[in-house]
Amino acid sequence: MENQLEQQQPQAAYDDKQIQVLEGLEAVRKRPGMYIGTTSAGGLHHLVYEIVDNSIDEVMNGGCDTIEVTLYPDNSVSVKDNGRGIPAGYNEKTGKPTLEVIYTKLHAGGKFGGGGYKMAGGLHGVGASVTNALSAWLEVENHRDGHIYTERFERGNVVRPFAMTGETDLHGVTVHFKPDPDIFEETVFEYEVLLKRMREQAFLNAGVKIILNDRRTDEVRQDVLHYEGGIVSFVEHLNANKHCECLHPQVIYMKGEYNGSIAEVAMQYNDSYNEMILSFANNMATVEGGTHETGFKSALTKVLNDYARKTGVIKGDDKNLSGEDVREGLCAIISVKLEDAQFESQTKAKLGNSDIRTLVDNIVSQKLEEYLEENPAVGKIILDKALTASRAREAARRARELTRRKNVLEGSTLPGKLADCQEKRSELTELYLVEGDSAGGSAKDGRDSRFQAILPLRGKVLNVEKSRLDKVYSNQQLIPIIQALGCGIGEEFDLSKLRYGKIIIMADADVDGSHIRILLLTFFFRHMKKLIEEGHIYLAQPPLYKVHKGKTVRYAFNDAERDRYIAELGGNAEAERYKGLGEMDPEQLWETTMDPAYRTLLKVEIGDAIACDEIFSVLMGDQVEPRREFIEKNAKYATNLDI
Repeated sequence: MENQLEQQQPQAAYDDKQIQVLEGLEAVRKRPGMYIGTTSAGGLHHLVYEIVDNSIDEVMNGGCDTIEVTLYPDNSVSVKDNGRGIPAGYNEKTGKPTLEVIYTKLHAGGKFGGGGYKMAGGLHGVGASVTNALSAWLEVENHRDGHIYTERFERGNVVRPFAMTGETDLHGVTVHFKPDPDIFEETVFEYEVLLKRMREQAFLNAGVKIILNDRRTDEVRQDVLHYEGGIVSFVEHLNANKHCECLHPQVIYMKGEYNGSIAEVAMQYNDSYNEMILSFANNMATVEGGTHETGFKSALTKVLNDYARKTGVIKGDDKNLSGEDVREGLCAIISVKLEDAQFESQTKAKLGNSDIRTLVDNIVSQKLEEYLEENPAVGKIILDKALTASRAREAARRARELTRRKNVLEGSTLPGKLADCQEKRSELTELYLVEGDSAGGSAKDGRDSRFQAILPLRGKVLNVEKSRLDKVYSNQQLIPIIQALGCGIGEEFDLSKLRYGKIIIMADADVDGSHIRILLLTFFFRHMKKLIEEGHIYLAQPPLYKVHKGKTVRYAFNDAERDRYIAELGGNAEAERYKGLGEMDPEQLWETTMDPAYRTLLKVEIGDAIACDEIFSVLMGDQVEPRREFIEKNAKYATNLDI
């Protein structure tokens, strides 16, 4: 490995000639990642979200109750709503049609004040123009005040000017666009990805109807999403998909309003050990939380502790329940709608309005206290769950202290089986978690010891989906991993102490290897989720076959590749099936699976946190039937299985 941080590149000339001024939407096309995050599938779908979000803003302001999204065979998509339509006049400042300004000017729109929108998620005014800039073409059909107005753009430029083209009794906007293949790596929309987002928006806006159509094949698919129950239905949907037992049949719902802001909370406990709290501000998912989530958590902890003491469950000098205790097994949705939402960035990942914390805190404090008083049986169930979690947390603390006294979890102590690397800068290092001592031995001999560390795994890894934290701390297969990474788990997790930039799971390419991978991924997802979110977890891809003829050798990673190599090498070429990593000698393991110049690594990412939570619950949880249904439904996608 090259010493990346020590190399110096020759400096390029930097003078007045290097200063560029990008006009209009040129900046968006030049640096699309600044506006939509990525030009891969995530950014592609983001274009649809931006247009749909504008329609949702109409819903929030009472001007729309139906949105229809349609996918077409040419990879274009249309979004149609029955909102108020776009004002059909001319903008005073620019002298151009208002519609044209909205679709060609960044930070233009009716959401910056002036009463056009009381509440909006698209506060930055870039959504419509960014989608336009990154589309090969975009057409707008605007129904307003009895007239139809249209305009067409190509790559952000006007090609058919704004004009009135007819009369109508309807109102609303239809936006039809085709993402630019010169910008995006992939231009084919995934129906299920859009369906998940549209369903989420239908849950968050009780009563709105969102219709999703797929016209890309002869057999048209349509989903009509309409939930009068709003976020109560959302919680019921999430718990149903987790295939867990709900501890009380009724979802607890709380709502309040103050100074123009509205907050809703829906919550229900289940028998799992994991919490799921999803928060939204003006229908935008705030994946990093914010003041509304903080207000909910603090109020929940206080109310349940007060109730526990009032009912005598906690007495005298007994310790209070912690936030983690009262949230174990909780599924909750927090949705706030406010006039001046303050997000930390265009991605709207975290809400910053301080007054919203007070609003949510007050609502939960008052409404939840009333609910518990009126439903003592449910209150007892919730407290029993929290007290069990508290006892398990105390057991985990004792187990942690016991292992500390044995120097097992001290940062300066490394597991005996770890073959560490020489490099100490974590951004340059890799830790291979290797299935079995045999493969571990080959990996140790074949690695580049300057930056690659090897930790062989023995025995069955604990299924943490069925175990609380105290079991994790006493598990002899997981302790070496915690110890080697150095960043702790649970409440003590500290990413800054991570010793390796890449953690690579290397297991056999068979059913047993897949089981080990999913067990380890479950552990990381439930107890070190930040490692996945920050891009530190990878899966090695060992070959399935060695194809050779004479001194010529090819490594195949699937059956199709094997057959192609056999055909290329001609008659008498042989293919050997690797049954496990341990069958490879150090040189083979290095050149096929560990050499950065030739290996294939899959980065583990959380594209959809809700879907990830559901899939881990189904695959690794206690209930057998949902797992059987999943396997039967997805068996056709499985390849290269050793039965």
